[in-house]
Amino acid sequence: MKKIGFLSFGHWSPQSRTRSAADALLETIDLAQAAEQLGADGAYVRVHHFARQLASPFPLLAAIGARTKRIEIGTAVIDMRYENPLYMAEDAGAADLIAGGRLQLGISRGSPEQVIDGWRYFGYQPAEGESDADMGRRHAEVLLDLLRGQGFAQPNPRPMFPNPPGLLRLEPYSEGLRDRIWWGAGSNATAVWAAKLGMNLQSSTLKNDETGEPFHVQQAAQIRAYRDAWKQAGHTRTPRVSVSRSIFPLVDDRDRAYFGREGQQQDQIGYLDEQTRAIFGRSYAAEPEALIEQLKADEALAEADTLLLTIPNQLGVDYNAHVIEAILTHIAPALGWR
Repeated sequence: MKKIGFLSFGHWSPQSRTRSAADALLETIDLAQAAEQLGADGAYVRVHHFARQLASPFPLLAAIGARTKRIEIGTAVIDMRYENPLYMAEDAGAADLIAGGRLQLGISRGSPEQVIDGWRYFGYQPAEGESDADMGRRHAEVLLDLLRGQGFAQPNPRPMFPNPPGLLRLEPYSEGLRDRIWWGAGSNATAVWAAKLGMNLQSSTLKNDETGEPFHVQQAAQIRAYRDAWKQAGHTRTPRVSVSRSIFPLVDDRDRAYFGREGQQQDQIGYLDEQTRAIFGRSYAAEPEALIEQLKADEALAEADTLLLTIPNQLGVDYNAHVIEAILTHIAPALGWR
């Protein structure tokens, strides 16, 4: 069995079916409801700043939580370089309570953004001797500490409202959310770091090219290193691991028109910055029987317990619901995911 959800970047442009920010937000809510009705397990969003994409996740997650009953809701990922961990803990707690404990919060140190050092405009700056990546991980560690629910703030001796005894914690507090924090790891080292801190692992369609091997082989090795580190850390619960994939079964004329031509059938190499060579995983698009055989050979997909389907949200709710249904119907049973 494998949990299967969708991941939307929430793009919009006047030239697409998703023409505005309002369209992107409302269509994401509609798709989450449709995915739940189809039997999918998760509705996840990506967060990018200074872009015509989804940016502020918590109002959207709360709305999805209020309009659904069963499906997991989450992020993949929130860039922690831009975040105030205290405010974020309150927002996350509220969204999780609205959803009845279904929030799966993916965070990371972030990737290249639309503007130079965009986190500076949000009022954040690395400490002396610290990189922006270090700052993002520091913000993450503060968030994890806050989500333990321990009091840390000295109460006012003359408060406006009565306080419980002792130091105060942030409210609202949602029990169990700390165990539903995921780290988006771009390298083996950060996957190991996440395991030591007790976070679940999200591994996307790109990672640092550390060995020159095919993407799925490197990603599978990353997952195994993560699980080894988790075991060595002595955590008592079983961690979760997700991978993201672009998968399109060609079952009707629309699918063939959109994805039937020769696409990105091979991994791609690029650079995230001047120093970081990255490998980008291939997309999958084929008739169901051929697609099943291709996916059987994906080592990282076999290692993960959760699959996030990256969707072309600008093609509309109906089409993306069709893609999800095709995977749940034609692909998942044959691979033992259902």
